[in-house]
Amino acid sequence: MADTTHKTAAQLVTEAKQRVENLTPDQVSAELARGDALLVDLRESNEREQNGVIPGAVHAPRGMLEFYADPSSPYHREEFEPDRRIIFHCASGGRSALAADTVQQMGYKNVAHLDGGFKAWKESGREVEGGQSNS
Repeated sequence: MADTTHKTAAQLVTEAKQRVENLTPDQVSAELARGDALLVDLRESNEREQNGVIPGAVHAPRGMLEFYADPSSPYHREEFEPDRRIIFHCASGGRSALAADTVQQMGYKNVAHLDGGFKAWKESGREVEGGQSNS
């Protein structure tokens, strides 16, 4: 009998958040201040241009993540190492939770995501570079 169970994107995100480490902006800021974590921005280029970026974040669009993270892939980027502390963020925390869950399945051991994403970072008053002014 075929499995006819379907999940919504929201259900997938909720389940991923149960399997990954969810960090607040304060926790991410503290880890970045210590200099021992790689912050990865999963947003698309247009989102980054429009809204700005967290200083020091490495850009890896969500659609390329698995290829960047896989050491056997021709697209592998050396900053992605399975033993390195990696924190993902997106706009509001959905894509980053899914990303952290996915790379854990790929063997990464020390990953987390910024719960609430860039929006939570900005709302907490943290530094942002660039972006288009709304004024």
